Amino acid sequence: MRRIRVIPVLSISGNRLVKTVKFKKETYIGDPINAIKIFNDKEVDELVALDIHATKNNTPPNFKLIEEFASECFMPLAYGGGITSMEQIHKIFGLGVEKIIVNSSAATTKIIEEATKHYGSQSIVASVDVNKSMLGKQYIATHSGKHKIKTNLLDYVKTLEEQGAGEIIVNAIYNDGMMDGYDIDLIKMVADHVNIPVVACGGASKIDDFLSAVNNGHASAVAAGSQFVYSGPQKGVLINYPNQEKLESEFYQKVER
Repeated sequence: MRRIRVIPVLSISGNRLVKTVKFKKETYIGDPINAIKIFNDKEVDELVALDIHATKNNTPPNFKLIEEFASECFMPLAYGGGITSMEQIHKIFGLGVEKIIVNSSAATTKIIEEATKHYGSQSIVASVDVNKSMLGKQYIATHSGKHKIKTNLLDYVKTLEEQGAGEIIVNAIYNDGMMDGYDIDLIKMVADHVNIPVVACGGASKIDDFLSAVNNGHASAVAAGSQFVYSGPQKGVLINYPNQEKLESEFYQKVER
């Protein structure tokens, strides 16, 4: 039995915690600091905080807010959003963040290669957002899904691995907020092509989705947003996380590899 990380993803807009559907239809959830405090009590494995507008709006990371997150967070914290320079990365690590997540700037620069030389692969995460055309063809999208890049997906993730990324988050934009399950074929395609951990993201609504991502998609970790901020068919706002006994019996014990 392997210990698979189960990671809540907090989408940050300004100082607010929000949730999107397919990277659109932004819904206000509440205060991100309050969510972090709740996740502390829930013994969460790791927490991801993403500023979903920083890169799109060409604004730098909100260092004051990141410092507040890090000071409240009792679990490993990964941050992404608006990161374009080594100076920013150095400052964020100095605030107490354990991992840096790089998305858009990885497509046009070698910031991952430079960052891993300074901080090691274990601290640098590459994030890849994947969308579909009207004809159903998958493509990589940056800047919160606004920019399409032509690089082949498998070539791209292999390059990220070669540059030193310690793991890759694969997020299906077309599944974001839908709560219909991960795109298992996408996750498996990437996971089987690289030799570093792949984190499944986009579409989870239940523990069975985690199990499918690991057993069928070969993911090394699972991440979700909506699942951990909504409750019930009406999607009432409720910050939640399965207790360790539930994860043990319904997830960890059923992991096949």
